[in-house]
Amino acid sequence: MSRTPKDPELASRLSRRNVLGVAAGATAATLLSGAAAQATSPQGGTSPGHGHGHGHGKGRAVLPPGRLGIQLYSLRDKVSTLGFAPVFAELEKYGYDEIEFAGYTQGSAGAITLSQLKRLAKDHGLNPIGSHVGYYDDNNPGAYTFAQNLTKVLDEAEALGLKHIGTASGPFRYGSTVDGWKRAAEDFNTYGAAARKRGMKFYQHNHAEEFSFATDKPKVRLYDVLLAEADPDLVYLEMDIYWAFCAQFRFGKRADGTPAPFNPIDYVLEQPNRYPLFHVKDGTRNDAARDGYDMTDVGDGDIDYKNFLSRVTARTDRGRTYHHWQTEHDNPVESFAFARKSSEHLHSLRESRCGD
Repeated sequence: MSRTPKDPELASRLSRRNVLGVAAGATAATLLSGAAAQATSPQGGTSPGHGHGHGHGKGRAVLPPGRLGIQLYSLRDKVSTLGFAPVFAELEKYGYDEIEFAGYTQGSAGAITLSQLKRLAKDHGLNPIGSHVGYYDDNNPGAYTFAQNLTKVLDEAEALGLKHIGTASGPFRYGSTVDGWKRAAEDFNTYGAAARKRGMKFYQHNHAEEFSFATDKPKVRLYDVLLAEADPDLVYLEMDIYWAFCAQFRFGKRADGTPAPFNPIDYVLEQPNRYPLFHVKDGTRNDAARDGYDMTDVGDGDIDYKNFLSRVTARTDRGRTYHHWQTEHDNPVESFAFARKSSEHLHSLRESRCGD
């Protein structure tokens, strides 16, 4: 399968920046074919049973020390009812090192200033590593988004001492065409340049739809447009691993039914420096579901995190690793239990040794 995009300009940019081809070609095709593209493989994909105690042992820990975080959206029910302080105390108890914000207020639990929030995190040994902010709201000039309030967004991120500031909004502001995504990439380059001037990295967090195909050029995967058009020195990615595997299930074929397999980890291994942050969420395989998975607590599902973390950290040299791993569940049954179980599972994973 050719790795050359049908769009000559896009092909040139992809080649120049050494990213995965739009056809998601030779390497992914070698690793995956047909059903393997959906059920996947030992190559960092999913394998039933891997979530259930797989990887426990006496080898070296897979999780890099000091790099386990949590997206606070997972704990929004506790933050709104208890406030940040009790939540941070629990996270400290569970062994978390970092936090990623999804807003800086406590809802009904009362007001808190940014300086108080920063101090509170430090008091509990938690490093605020990033935050999610909306990309745009074209109907509201005063919206708290990158497009409408870039200076305020960066001011507040800087006040909290964040090293990363990003959005979980997809680059769909101008539609789902190649040119629409080129325009969105230009926006992201602008935000990234402004963030870099303050010592921060701008990033975009994916859902499944980013891996869908352009409406005007159905052989072009939109995520590849973003990678090609966004400046790698200004725009970084936070891969939500769960949603990437859902995308593998949903968008492993084009609209005409022709195969378009890809493996999420190939994107990371191709350009590991572009992925400083990850969302670690789990799912049980369900071919009857739209996304191919049902979300669950980390460790209770079928995504092989021992394999995924091991391959990423091996690729980037453990002594200089710069990735941050944030657990997340969109709607946990019990959010504190989710946070505790997810930390325990990831800390328990060990590299395989000869004979394992």
